Order: sequence, then structure tokens, then C-alpha cells
Amino acid sequence: MSYLLAFVCVMLFMVIGEWVSTLTKAFIPSVFVTAILFLVGFWTIIPKNIVTQASFSTPFITICISILLVHLGTLMNLKELLLQWKAVCIALLGVSGTLILTLIVGTWLFNWHTVIASIPPLTGGLVAALLMTNGLKAAGITTLVALPVSMYVLHSVIGYPLTAVMLKRESRRLIKRFRTNTETNQIHTETHVSKIDARKSAQLIFNLPAEYQTSAFIIVRVGIIAILSNWVASLLNNTINANIICLVFGVIAHQLGFLEDNALNKAGVFNWLMYGLLAYIFSQLSLTTPAVMGNIIIQIIVLIFLGISGMFIASWLLAKPFGMSREMAFACSLTALFGFPADYILTTEICHSIADNKNEEAFLTENILPKMLVGGFATVSIASVIIASVFLKLI
Repeated sequence: MSYLLAFVCVMLFMVIGEWVSTLTKAFIPSVFVTAILFLVGFWTIIPKNIVTQASFSTPFITICISILLVHLGTLMNLKELLLQWKAVCIALLGVSGTLILTLIVGTWLFNWHTVIASIPPLTGGLVAALLMTNGLKAAGITTLVALPVSMYVLHSVIGYPLTAVMLKRESRRLIKRFRTNTETNQIHTETHVSKIDARKSAQLIFNLPAEYQTSAFIIVRVGIIAILSNWVASLLNNTINANIICLVFGVIAHQLGFLEDNALNKAGVFNWLMYGLLAYIFSQLSLTTPAVMGNIIIQIIVLIFLGISGMFIASWLLAKPFGMSREMAFACSLTALFGFPADYILTTEICHSIADNKNEEAFLTENILPKMLVGGFATVSIASVIIASVFLKLI
């Protein structure tokens, strides 16, 4: 019974988040609402291990991440992925802006160790936060042990609504251009149809009768690509992050016809896996308490303000040289505050809320989602880990 109660509670938080997002037309993102519910819950009556009790344990999440990223590769093609080098540059330069401003101004306001402990989780995700936490413990700086995780908790909560505002502005700009340019509209419709036809023809690699194209068969193929991706990453000593290889190999497998378009949705398991991954991400909010947060809240808020200001300045200055709108450039930089899967959920929610039909939604998704995904990988999966490794030596 306790496992069922835990499961229903976790999913109820997801439902409330989705309903609020729908009611506000994605002005308040679902991930923001759900994060607040988990945070308040952990600080009041909800058990710290509720997500694990709900069946979303670490082994399950390890599987989720790899196969979801392979699945995302089935939503784009290799050419589209390679064209996103500008988004990578913008995201990384936005992180550079964070580093510069927080190091210059932050060290003037606070002591050296406080700033050094805060920057890696500010420029990335949970891995960077945990690396810095362990580093502080090893160095005997116990007064700051809670700072990295607390920074991780708060900066993502602030990042969700801010990114949503930028993406809504970009979506409205794109959809206005799409609606007023009937020629572009027609070209996109024809291109979208031709892509679907090409994908259908490419899926004849197995040429099996429909009754054999089962959900299990799709999941097995996605799993094979995920295993191959992680094996290649291990051969490279993780010089290239396994998550990036999963995405790239997913794109290649899709192009070759080994995986069908939108694979996990066709298998009927995409939403289940995404909810599990989100639940695990939100479970990290249990690592802090109101008392701990109260002691370091000023430092966190000031450093988050400096960090986001650095991203804003860098992306606003570099948007035009890289041929992007300022809103899109800033949104790419902001992926450093949360990464996958929040970047995927925020983007798809907003594209759905702004579009009036499936064709408009497809147009927005194709123009925004690849940039957000690669931006998140560049910052959270690569840059933040490198920054944390360097900053550990500076403690």
C-alpha cells in the first residue's frame, strides 16, 4: 500500500504541474510548479524517499536517461544536429559570461570558498553539485557543504520561468513570420510531409509484418543503440559524454532505418519514462532544509543574479554575430540552469501552447528544440563537469 500511495503522490504533483501549465498557456511551466510542490512537500510531510518508493530508483533512471536520449535522436536528422554548432557556441559563451561576472564581482562580495563552491552547480546540473559537495567534505570546509546542492535546487527553480518567457517570445516571433509568409508556410508543409515519407521508406530495414512490430521490439532496438553508445563512451574513457553519444547514435540509427520516427512514443512508453526521470530530478530537492537554506540564501540569490546577468550580457552581445535572436540565444545559455529533460519539456510545452495547429507546432519544434537540446548538453553534460573538476583544485 505504501508504494502505491507514494506513486500516486508523485504522479499527482505531475498532474497539478501540467494543469497549471495548461491553464496559464505555459506561462507558468509544469516543471516549475512540480518542483515547488516537491520542495514544500519535503520540507513538511512527504518522506524523503518517496520517489524511490514510487519505483523510480537509480537503476531505473540510469536506463531512462540513455534510452530517452536515443529516442530524441529519432526526432531529428543528422544535418539538423550538425547545424546547431551556433547554439553550442552561444551556450558555452553564456557560461563564460557567468564565470567572469561571478568571479570578479562575487569574490568582492563574498569569500573565495563560497564563490568557488557555488559556480560549478550554477553552470550545470546535479553532477557538478555533488562533485563540489564531496570536494568540500574532503577539504574539511563543512560550513559550505550544503551550498552546492542548495544552489542547484534554487537556480533551476528560477531558471524554469525565465526560460519559459524567452521561449514564448521566440515562439511568437517565429509563428508570426510563419503565418505572414504563405510561401514559407507551404514550403514547410511540403518539406514536413516529405520528411515523414522519407522516414517511412527508411523504416523498411526489417520489413516485418505489422503484427511483429511490437512495442517490445521497438524498445529492444532503442536499448541496443543505448548499449552501443555507452560502450563507445567507455572506449573513449568518457572523453565524449555518453549522453551526447546516445543522442548522435539515435540520430544515425534513425537515418539508417534501424529506428522508426518517434520510437518510444510508438512503443507507448515515452511519457512513463519521462515522468520517472523528472521524479528522480525532483527527488534531489530533499537534500536541503529550510534551516540550511536560511543560512546561505543571501549568497545564493546574489550569485544566481550575477550568474544569470553574465549569461544575459554574453548572449545578448553575441546573438547577432551568430545569427540568432537575442531571446533564443539567452534561452540556449539558460539551459545551463537545468539541462535535460527540463529543456525538452519546457520547449515542447511552449511550442504546443503557441501553435494553433500541428503544422505550426512542428515548425516551432523543429526551429527551437534542437538548439535547446544541444545547448543543454554543451553546458550541463560537458562544461559544468569540466568547470567542477578545475574548481575542485582551487578549494
